[in-house]
Amino acid sequence: MLPLTSAASLSMGSSAAAVSSPPDFPDNEETRRLLEQTLSSAEIEREILRITAEQKVLEKKVSLLSKQAAEKEAAIADQQERAGAVIRSYYMGDRDSLLAALLSAKSISRMLALYDYYEIIIGQDRDILDHYEEQYKDMKSTITASLRSSKELEELKTALTEQKTRVAALNEEIEGGISASSDPESMSALLNEFTRYWENIGIHEVKTYFKALSSAMNHLPQFVQSKSGMLTRKGMTYTLALKEEDLNTFLVSQNELFKDFAFHFNKGQVTASGTSGGLTLTLTGHYTIENEPVNGLMFHVDNVVFNGLELPDSTRQSLEEEFDLGFYPEKIVSLLHATEVESKEGVLYVKLSISF
Repeated sequence: MLPLTSAASLSMGSSAAAVSSPPDFPDNEETRRLLEQTLSSAEIEREILRITAEQKVLEKKVSLLSKQAAEKEAAIADQQERAGAVIRSYYMGDRDSLLAALLSAKSISRMLALYDYYEIIIGQDRDILDHYEEQYKDMKSTITASLRSSKELEELKTALTEQKTRVAALNEEIEGGISASSDPESMSALLNEFTRYWENIGIHEVKTYFKALSSAMNHLPQFVQSKSGMLTRKGMTYTLALKEEDLNTFLVSQNELFKDFAFHFNKGQVTASGTSGGLTLTLTGHYTIENEPVNGLMFHVDNVVFNGLELPDSTRQSLEEEFDLGFYPEKIVSLLHATEVESKEGVLYVKLSISF
């Protein structure tokens, strides 16, 4: 395994030679298909390892929560009986006699004594009911968490089974493709070499770009504020018009990695592509408005092409989950919320409004 180097040393200028070049492969459709299948297989295997590890953690959590829920159910039984007795006493009118005795007292001293006694009993009743309510809520919360974790565990098991089935079928296709090639031994060696290259260098290079993009996007609101004319206001509504050339200039100012990397805004689609020595990366996606957990423009990864090969869906999903490429208007002006987003003809348009 080669160590993961910094973005600057990994991708630009004279340091590009330090990155091992990807293996050469014949530029034909069959070889490309086998390489994409090999990428998918490697990424699914990685996903299987992740799901398996997550499943083990979740199994322990479910076991612990189930045990805690059972213990709390047993502990609350006595408290439930006491609370029931208190409720029955009010329902049967047992406490009415105390109040009647208090109201019929014939002297101030007697009334005060009865009042103190009445307060003690009512206070104890309230404590019993409050304690029971607290324990009951805690028990229900634990049971709910246990059921939720059990459901998550079942979903993980299903996902694991599906991925294992998927990778088995994919590997069978790859074996068939190798056997059908003109030189099975050379094709097998090429695929093995490419897999090692992807696992040791390729995936880290892709993540380097995503990490740098995520970091830069954190500072985009400040850039928007400083750029005259980019944000316009009409009444309570704002319009952000972000030109692709402005965004690309901003990205280079954040990281030299983006010197040979550029964003393009097309109709309903955002593309970004760049080079790094012998590596190329093309990213395609789109923005949507999301309000949970906070309002913002969330970037969804639709397609990632690495050195001309499309990465599998599991990789796209994991990259989207790991790296936040979103844009949050509240960082520009407090209480500012995005309501619409549209990309076309080199400009990303965002409608914003003040939300109290």
